[in-house]
Amino acid sequence: MFGFIGFVLGLGISWFGYSTARRFVRERLRYVEAAQTPFAAVAAGVGALLIAWPLVALLPFVGGGTAIGFSLGTALGARAGADDVKRGYRITDGL
Repeated sequence: MFGFIGFVLGLGISWFGYSTARRFVRERLRYVEAAQTPFAAVAAGVGALLIAWPLVALLPFVGGGTAIGFSLGTALGARAGADDVKRGYRITDGL
């Protein structure tokens, strides 16, 4: 039971990292050329891992795999946001 709770929390945290990084790159960093490179996605993933690693030691039900999943989600989200910018995809309020 506790393994399932940790798995669900890990998936949620990974999805949060992915969606937040994708939206941030797409909406806030669309004019920054350095954010469109593959190195930016790697740097975002490493930065997320460095931040998440000490935090998972304090939380119950999660471990190092959750930190790694969060960092992978963040890196993939940053890359997907850069691809969205290259394709011209942007979420608007419809006005």
